[in-house]
Amino acid sequence: MVEQLKPRFSVAWINKIGEIPQVEWDALAMPLKTPFLEWKWLHNMETSGSTTARSGWLPNHLTVWRDRSLIAAAPLYIKGHSYGEFIFDHQWAEVASRLGVEYYPKLLGMSPFTPAEGYRFLIAPGEDEDELTGIMVNAIDHFCNHNQISGCNFLYVDPEWRLVMERHGFSSWLHHGYIWQNQGFQTFDDYLNAFNANQRRNIKRERKAVGTAGLYLKALTGEEIPRSLFPLMYNFYSDTCDKFGWWGSKYLTKKFFEQLYSSYSERVVFFAAYSEMDDRHPIGMSFCLRKGDRLYGRYWGSLQEIDCLHFDACYYAPIEWAIQNGIQIFDPGAGGRHKKRRGFPASANYSLHRFYNSRLSQILRSHIHQVNDLEQQEIDAINQDLPFKQEPIQFEV
Repeated sequence: MVEQLKPRFSVAWINKIGEIPQVEWDALAMPLKTPFLEWKWLHNMETSGSTTARSGWLPNHLTVWRDRSLIAAAPLYIKGHSYGEFIFDHQWAEVASRLGVEYYPKLLGMSPFTPAEGYRFLIAPGEDEDELTGIMVNAIDHFCNHNQISGCNFLYVDPEWRLVMERHGFSSWLHHGYIWQNQGFQTFDDYLNAFNANQRRNIKRERKAVGTAGLYLKALTGEEIPRSLFPLMYNFYSDTCDKFGWWGSKYLTKKFFEQLYSSYSERVVFFAAYSEMDDRHPIGMSFCLRKGDRLYGRYWGSLQEIDCLHFDACYYAPIEWAIQNGIQIFDPGAGGRHKKRRGFPASANYSLHRFYNSRLSQILRSHIHQVNDLEQQEIDAINQDLPFKQEPIQFEV
């Protein structure tokens, strides 16, 4: 009699991250640089009603097990639209429509509503990454083909992981964001000295305008943050999103912000603008998260239109705090019109794509290099027009 051997791995799709013990998921996620794939963050998205079928973000996470031990996972969502992604793939949807291909639903890998680099498969340390990646890609291919899913997309991917996925047949699409890096700055004045004289004066003027309005900025972290500021941050977020209409991507619920107080406040940094007449109730506030030597800007809002408060709360105060607290990289969030003039060069990031219709796949592979070349030209043009000094910058260490 031949003994039947158990398979080394088993694959399971889950619709609630709460089905996975936090300690097991975070054993895979905590070593990463990004905070946005950690159990608490994703769990809060689901339990707060932010990522649901109704919002068009149906959780459909892929997990790989050895016996009862979780050894790999991928946060994934079935999408019926492209909103809240900040990667505008509507041109691919239009091409699909012309071919008579249903573009939606699609399978998406990213941290919801979070245009921050770092997405990747979560794989336990010491495991064979290439073998497990192959198993996960095969599972995704089978799932998409079986359920008539048009394609699988991974957004804002980890740069090293991108190369792994290219070997597994995914196509890379180049984009750009705006990232501040600490170039040896020891003080905020060091940061200012990197600019040409005109822009240096402009930044000083913008910060002075906030003080002239009778306001001051205060950074609050972790246990310093009063519970009341979390629902208030929702009000700021909601108001800001409403100003942009359909493009506002208002998916996060009030419950999401309220739950951050008990579940994730250790990573939160608020930059709150107080009046000199009232030091308890912020007039405006920005919301960031920190992990290691990285700071991520997420949302902001204000009760009043105060000249230059947005620049100070979202850029200058976080940069000053970053320098003081050993932050090396500050990603301020989506958008770029204001950022490049304030020390945020254009920085390349990538998404990964696979289409399951042969004609759509062929068009992607035939034209993506040309698309990427044009995007690289735009990045180069932006970075040739930054308001920095021409000569090398010297800092005292």
